[in-house]
Amino acid sequence: MDYAATVSATPQIWLTLALLALALVLYVSERLSVEVVSIGMLSTMMLAFHLMPVTGPAGRNLLSPDTLLAGFGNPALLTVMALLVVAEALTRTGALDRLADGVGHLRLPRWAVVLAALAAVTLTSAFINDTPVVVMFLPVMQALALRSGMSPARVMMPLSFAAILGGMTTLIGSSTNLLVSSALTTQNVPGLGFFEQTPMGVLLAGVGFLYVVLVMPWLLPRGSAGFVAQVLSQGKQFVSQCTIAAGSPLEGEVAAAGIFRSLPDITVHLIVRDGEPVFPPYDDTRLQAGDVLMIAGTRKALADVAARFPGLVSLPDSSDEDFDEDEVAPPRPDLDASADEQVMVEAMIPPTSRFTGFSVDQLGLQRQNLVVLGIERRARMMRGPTTEIRLQAGDVLLLMGRWGAIDELRADRDLVVVSGSAGTLPKVHHARRAALVFLAMVGLSAFNLLPIAIAALIAATLLVALGTLTPRQAIRAIDHKVVLMVGNALALGEALDATGAASFLAQHLLAAVGNVGPWGALVAFFGLVAAVTNVLSNNACAVLFTPIGVGIARHLGLDPHLFAIATILASNCSFATPIGYQTNLLVMGPGHYRFVDYVKAGLPLWLLLWAAFAVGVKVVWGL
Repeated sequence: MDYAATVSATPQIWLTLALLALALVLYVSERLSVEVVSIGMLSTMMLAFHLMPVTGPAGRNLLSPDTLLAGFGNPALLTVMALLVVAEALTRTGALDRLADGVGHLRLPRWAVVLAALAAVTLTSAFINDTPVVVMFLPVMQALALRSGMSPARVMMPLSFAAILGGMTTLIGSSTNLLVSSALTTQNVPGLGFFEQTPMGVLLAGVGFLYVVLVMPWLLPRGSAGFVAQVLSQGKQFVSQCTIAAGSPLEGEVAAAGIFRSLPDITVHLIVRDGEPVFPPYDDTRLQAGDVLMIAGTRKALADVAARFPGLVSLPDSSDEDFDEDEVAPPRPDLDASADEQVMVEAMIPPTSRFTGFSVDQLGLQRQNLVVLGIERRARMMRGPTTEIRLQAGDVLLLMGRWGAIDELRADRDLVVVSGSAGTLPKVHHARRAALVFLAMVGLSAFNLLPIAIAALIAATLLVALGTLTPRQAIRAIDHKVVLMVGNALALGEALDATGAASFLAQHLLAAVGNVGPWGALVAFFGLVAAVTNVLSNNACAVLFTPIGVGIARHLGLDPHLFAIATILASNCSFATPIGYQTNLLVMGPGHYRFVDYVKAGLPLWLLLWAAFAVGVKVVWGL
């Protein structure tokens, strides 16, 4: 197609533009699910272009069903799916938890710790999908807010925005970047290099980061005094008991200033040694095999200990004489032995429970393949051996078991499983291999030794083969909404190119802004995409606008890669609404934000990055 010539409207062009507008309206309105819209649009396009074919030079239909469905085999989409699997492995193994915990425990002023945490988020997001990074740092930022006495609203939105800014800087920083690069190849343009967007991306991310740490906190709500109670409820303390076995990594550890280094977030209330109690403070106390520790910690702290020291954190096994066969259920088989992942769940003792007054070792949960990790009582902190604690209505048990045992527990009327409390135990013994596989993937792709698609697929395959993830966990990590929406967006991109609609739209956009030259065209295009991305998914926005940007570049005789990078950066400017990006929604609850809070804090950032891009086009690209 001659992009220098004027493109005349054809029925296929009008049809494509109508379908594009319809897709935008349906995605934004959310009246129908993403799945229904995506499949419906694909079906409509296949039927429409079968009845109204776009004929190529050889007489072949350029928009046959094979072409429209080819997006589901697109290397970028497969790469995104593989990276989701890699990110899931890093999350499940806790491979990056030490980074988050290390930042959270820095002995620095409050503002310096917050700054270090946001800097770590920005740097990490340059190489890992934003969502797991935000999930990983959420408890860190909540703890910082709690310790400093400030509202979580002051740190939650900056957390999300820092992750988005970091994702701008490299090709794998966001799925959006990969999809734009792939959309270029469908326009017969080479894809982007790993660091090709980095100079302009670093400029925008740097300007945005300064705004996030210096200006944004003053625009965010101060919160109310009730936030401390809300954060404390998420960090409620469970009491537990553990025995140091011979050969345990804890054997021989010496307390420093009353704290055991391997148990940094655990409070040791009592040590029982040879039947005699050892009370705090534990200055220079050395742990010995056979020591029984009475400890307290948050759910996360107990989960970390249970994962790092398998078999350590659990209440004593019950002996047969402890059970009343008329009161306790018979042994249940593990119905989900194929799912070897350990699950943690909270279960409450209801007022009508027959377990009221029982001790933990009389519940018979071991026979149901469940282990009690801890007990939490709202009224007071319990001390002393857990075997002597008599359960009361309202007590919460922290349980560990397999999915089958957890599912059976839901049917038990004497224990009420707390909704939404189930979570898998991290496989920390796989953390090192997960981190090594991830670093190898980044290194191979960053130094152009392998294309990112190949490196990511190999990494995902290795993580499953090495047992870091089960096949089912890997499959669950792939968001089917993203797959369907991106497949539909790539098909629309093909239609925009094949029918000439992209060139037609680019021609009229240039006419609307007048003779502004390359600089003006890039700046105007950036502003348009940045506005749309706040009401439409950034992935869909990126793929839909890439062919339009390529059309404008061809009309102006510019390198299409410039408009592709502009599309990436603008598509990541999803700051002004909570629906602009999933991490914005993720922090909305913990930060107690309203829709207008995103407008107040995010709109100035969007405008600032638009101005920074306008300067960068002159300074970085010399246009």
